[in-house]
Amino acid sequence: MPELLAPVRDDVSFSAALHAGADAVYFGLGQLNMRINSRGFNLDQLPQLVKTAHLQNTRVYVTLNSLVYDSELDRLDEILHHIKASHADAVICWDFAVIEKARQLKIPIHISTQASAANTQTALFYQNLGAQRLVLARELTLDQIKKIKQNTTLQIEVFVHGALCVSVSGRCFMSQHLFNRSANRGDCLQPCRRAYHIIDRETNHELELSDHYVMSPKDLCTLPIIDKLIAAGIDSFKIEGRSRPPEYISTVTAAYRQAIDAVAQGTFDEPLVQKLIADVSRVYNRGFSTGFLFGEPAPQDWSSRPGSAATQRKQYVGPVLNFFKKSSVAYCRIQAAPLSIGDTVQAHGPTTGVVEFKITQLLNDQQHPLNTAQKTKATFPCPHLLRKNDKIYKLLPT
Repeated sequence: MPELLAPVRDDVSFSAALHAGADAVYFGLGQLNMRINSRGFNLDQLPQLVKTAHLQNTRVYVTLNSLVYDSELDRLDEILHHIKASHADAVICWDFAVIEKARQLKIPIHISTQASAANTQTALFYQNLGAQRLVLARELTLDQIKKIKQNTTLQIEVFVHGALCVSVSGRCFMSQHLFNRSANRGDCLQPCRRAYHIIDRETNHELELSDHYVMSPKDLCTLPIIDKLIAAGIDSFKIEGRSRPPEYISTVTAAYRQAIDAVAQGTFDEPLVQKLIADVSRVYNRGFSTGFLFGEPAPQDWSSRPGSAATQRKQYVGPVLNFFKKSSVAYCRIQAAPLSIGDTVQAHGPTTGVVEFKITQLLNDQQHPLNTAQKTKATFPCPHLLRKNDKIYKLLPT
């Protein structure tokens, strides 16, 4: 079975990914990576993160996959020495300065999708450089992926879920041109996702574009074809989403864990696929397509809305003040959204990750039952172990 590789953006999503069944996680260190504004971790946190992950048999890959300038080479050396000392499992990169310095330190190298590797000769080139793994360009069909896999000894990693870019593997200059924020430095403002009026400059007539956002592809979702991807011999299934919230990382990772395990157990079928698609539809998405895996995207593979098509949203309720382990009861400050019996809620926390449950009982400080709690403190049963300062969110339909 392939490795399931999940994105991580902070302590909460790190724990969420581990609890949801990721075989490996990847994240940046706040600089020199393609999600520079997506929190990430600092160098001091890295050793403990690697230790925690390894105790759960989860691998850790650190992204250093942006362009690197001469003025940053000393900083790059410092970062790579920290990665080496932390015993992280690999560095994801494509700038040749990073590749060469990682080789010198004998850090395993995974070539980023930013390299736009799309053929066997390119794969063999990186293989000869000493790369351990190649993250293929997202513009490949499944047949093209199979051919590369069959003609190289590299591990092959493929994106299976998440945002698709209108540009070739993210090589875009639109954000740089409009806002001086470079996508190739991890600082993209995604102007491609916005609505535009397109005018014919010769006639001054507006072109009719219907309701499609012509530069905004739907998100990739391979749950319906996960068995075909496994049969292709792909080594690692990668979930995109280091900019997305912890509930996204938890939900999507858990869905793909179930799908992969079902294929292994011979229980993968259409009812399961529909259930899992409903699960991932709850969290942030722009609609779903299979991208380039069966050929070039068709008109229906482009988004018809500017934002998320998620079927669920969350409202902040308040922090956990205490958790009583013997009785499995949480004590919470209800300071924002009200909480009622029957509500479905999530708890987010650095150790807790993301857990979901229903409110079956509410009691005030005098142990009197409540139907709704608002601007007060209340206790409620919880089937999961929570921690002080975990955040409670109420889930609502969009």
